[in-house]
Amino acid sequence: MASGTTAPPPPASLPRIVAASLIGTTVEWYDFFLYGSAAALVFNKLFFPDSDPLVGTLLSFLTYAVGFAARPLGALVFGHYGDRLGRKRLLVLSLVLMGGATFAIGLLPTHATIGSAAPVLLTALRLVQGFALGGEWGGAVLLVSEHGDAGRRGFWASWPQTGAPAGQLLATGVLSLLTAVLSDDAFGSWGWRIPFLLSGLLVLVGLWIRLSVDESPVFQDALRRAEARREAGREAGREAGREKLPLVSVLRHHWRDVLVAMGARMAENISYYVITAFILVYATTSAGVSRQSALNAVLIGSAVHFAVIPAWGALSDRVGRRPVYLFGAAGAGLWMFPFFTLVDTGSFGSLVLAVTVGLVLHGAMYAPQAAFFAEMFATRMRYSGASIGAQFASVAAGAPAPLIATALLSDYGSSTPIALYVIAAAVLTLVAVGLARETRHRDLARVEDGNGDGGPSGTAAAAKARTV
Repeated sequence: MASGTTAPPPPASLPRIVAASLIGTTVEWYDFFLYGSAAALVFNKLFFPDSDPLVGTLLSFLTYAVGFAARPLGALVFGHYGDRLGRKRLLVLSLVLMGGATFAIGLLPTHATIGSAAPVLLTALRLVQGFALGGEWGGAVLLVSEHGDAGRRGFWASWPQTGAPAGQLLATGVLSLLTAVLSDDAFGSWGWRIPFLLSGLLVLVGLWIRLSVDESPVFQDALRRAEARREAGREAGREAGREKLPLVSVLRHHWRDVLVAMGARMAENISYYVITAFILVYATTSAGVSRQSALNAVLIGSAVHFAVIPAWGALSDRVGRRPVYLFGAAGAGLWMFPFFTLVDTGSFGSLVLAVTVGLVLHGAMYAPQAAFFAEMFATRMRYSGASIGAQFASVAAGAPAPLIATALLSDYGSSTPIALYVIAAAVLTLVAVGLARETRHRDLARVEDGNGDGGPSGTAAAAKARTV
């Protein structure tokens, strides 16, 4: 078993580690959300021009959902090698893949130029984006979680989570600026490419910072102990020195935790994409709001979202991960009917209020999620476990959320079924998190198999220690 808590890094190094994780997640989420916003605004016309406008939007969101389908594969591949080779190397690779795919989208010919090959290429690049993001999240939050101490882990680990609103803020801000200064024709002709091409510059900045940090000390300690066990096994001629694949160990020892993580993601993921992606469709088609006003509302809400996430993370250090998460899930569900009522007024102020409150409640789930998921799994299977739980849920939650919401709007012409859809997800999350164990005091160097509290004893402890 781990021999005591791994010493946290000096105070000066932790902010640098947080910055490295944050810049990377910001760039990756910028790339990912940029696609989502473009899917709602222009891709239906550029890549699916022969369809009815709402059908074209559905097809556009379908390619958006394809990116989510690739995220579990990214979680499996990056999780496996991240648990074997380390967090840092895989984070560099994920950043390069995501940035390269996004830059290529900015160069992609449209349907008017190459016909049906255009949406095929767009879908392929979206798959690369999803694959990269599936591996990014787990590594980024673990790099911070495993460097810090338990007392403020919720606060520090929440900073990589701010990469999502920061990326949303950056993507929406660039699009909002371009739509403000360019005519609709200019934006649809060439202006939409600019944000995608800017990704190349952002990736270079992210790589420069990310390459400057050290590997997780908790992982390095676990790797040394694993190598010592393998060596002892080889010397004794036993099979005990051979480690199981991280995925096998996760499914054997942490399957309950994986299910909890997946359930916890339902309300968080679905509410977020309804509030930030689908709202661009709903507000402009049903509430009579201009595209510029809808983008600005998401922009303002994302700024507030960025600010409140560390506060929710700090609160989870004081009262626990579960209470904060449960509050956010309940609040997100209860807010849905007021949310659409405010949007339906067509007032910009009401739209900003609807989006901002929704994102503040979302932050109560998203902020403690990083530390919560990291604390569930043993070190040598933590990247795999956290990534699998988070990304497999995204296929059922975030991937189809804008698609389902758009289909419900098309079929019923009302926001009521959409609100009920989010409420059902909130109930599922409340059940999952309600059944979970509190994790905020756990020592990440001592989290064991399915026990998770660092407290096994006797022969059970000896058996469990082999998997740390």
